[in-house]
Amino acid sequence: MNRAVVLGGGLAGVLAATVLARHVDEVVVVERDHFPAAPGPRRGLPQSHHSHVLVTGGAEALATLLPGTLQELYAHGAHRRGLPGDSLILSGDGWFHRFDCAAYFISCTRGLLDHVVRRRAGVRVRQGVQVLGLTGDARRVTGVRVTGAETIEAGLVVDATGRRSQAPRWLAEIGGPPIEETTVSTGLAYATRICQAPPGLDDLPAIMLHPTPGLPRGATLLPLEGGRWVATLTGTQGSAPPLDEAGFLAFARSLRDPIVAELLAMTAAEGPIRPFRDTANRRRHYERAALPAGFAAIGDAAVAVNPLYSHGMSVAALGALRLDRELRCAGAGPGLQAALVAEAEPSWRMAVARDRHVNGTEPEPQVSEHARKVRARLARARLGSAELAAELFHAQALIPAPPLDGAARFHALAGEPAPPLTSDQARRQYPALTFGATTPR
Repeated sequence: MNRAVVLGGGLAGVLAATVLARHVDEVVVVERDHFPAAPGPRRGLPQSHHSHVLVTGGAEALATLLPGTLQELYAHGAHRRGLPGDSLILSGDGWFHRFDCAAYFISCTRGLLDHVVRRRAGVRVRQGVQVLGLTGDARRVTGVRVTGAETIEAGLVVDATGRRSQAPRWLAEIGGPPIEETTVSTGLAYATRICQAPPGLDDLPAIMLHPTPGLPRGATLLPLEGGRWVATLTGTQGSAPPLDEAGFLAFARSLRDPIVAELLAMTAAEGPIRPFRDTANRRRHYERAALPAGFAAIGDAAVAVNPLYSHGMSVAALGALRLDRELRCAGAGPGLQAALVAEAEPSWRMAVARDRHVNGTEPEPQVSEHARKVRARLARARLGSAELAAELFHAQALIPAPPLDGAARFHALAGEPAPPLTSDQARRQYPALTFGATTPR
């Protein structure tokens, strides 16, 4: 294959181009936006102002694709936090005890991550170029039409333009098949504030307050490079977090625990509070269609889950790693798209299983009283058991869960679970949260 064209110069596009450069003579990446000279938000990526993390599976994939990238991120101030070893988490069932599950995430600004990845990848991106459509026919995609009345011919076109991709329309214009789409709305909205951490308190654990059916409000407070925190408050579309400072703090005080509000009250805001409403799970089922040869979609362009699960960047990295394996073993054949989608399947299943019930469009399945009691007991036991919690946190981190033998599960059900932690006990697991006046309780 002489040339491949990647549509979109974001993380998914740059990683796909990195892989393609190993298999084709030339890779052309086109991006309608312009990148900032230094790490920072960009206009074409409105969510860049919000929190972004790489979970374990994505971090390991990125390290394989571009060795040394994680170390460079850490050198620039990115933070690694264990789940739940370095994270204070209030779930719907209570506070998690502090233990190591070998699952973690990396927190930094999206601007820093993209900047470091682009630099290490060394991929040249044609910026300020908008895609107008595809060329070819129902049997094969032969290239793309871009602004300036230019056509770029290619043996493979990879769509990495994200959740707002226009590829289904572009395919239809050349006689391609209709693309079935699934959308699972969440009814959720969130707002984010970046702030300067107080002196000496820039290395806190991650803090996560989960919503419950009775109080569908939550929060995360994550560390960023430069001695900053990023705070995200979550609510429903009808009761979204306010965008003014007083309202934002009042919303934080209304949560199940006041710790996020207490910490935010000690900070200085860095920029405005920014909303985000597009939290729906969207999937374009390219793998079900008789796609023309020479076309594939990767990352959010194919499968985009609710951003609150923080899986988008990790799925993009896992997809790029799978692209490399497929090109080495099978080439860009008819099974390529199904292989790429398979990497997003665990994230999609987890997100949709949870979000189908959030907006009330699909009720929770009915279970027997016995099954309900077993689930409740397991949930309580998981709060204090690393063996039981690993299954949950490994799924969230997109890595395989360690095997759990029947004896451990039986002991969790038959034995007495660890006593639930009070808010004060949960905080005292982390010395940084008992520093000075941080927690006046």
